[in-house]
Amino acid sequence: QVRVVESGGGLVQPGGSLRLSCVASGLTFSQYTMGWYRQAPGKERELVAVISSGLGSENYADSVKGRFTISRDNAKNTVYLQMNSLKPEDTAVYYCKADFQRAPLEYWGQGTQVAVSS
Repeated sequence: QVRVVESGGGLVQPGGSLRLSCVASGLTFSQYTMGWYRQAPGKERELVAVISSGLGSENYADSVKGRFTISRDNAKNTVYLQMNSLKPEDTAVYYCKADFQRAPLEYWGQGTQVAVSS
């Protein structure tokens, strides 16, 4: 059974930092592209950052470039999102997704809430 579980969300002041973690089990983690997405109230879910399987190539939404960093540890089946210089507009539920590189197969986590407010 595949499980994708996010953690690390919380309330932080503007300018602060958080590190999100996502553990994926029940799959061959190294064969999955891993991504972080977010959904703010009343808005559609959007891509934040993605890291590929294999070479680990990274891509970011323009709104987070230079502030967020995605990384993965295949030995721990974990992907991270380091978020620095947080802004109120970063407030959202953050979701982790695992995309199988060889077929249209994906798994989502349940999300973790991030709130940026003074």
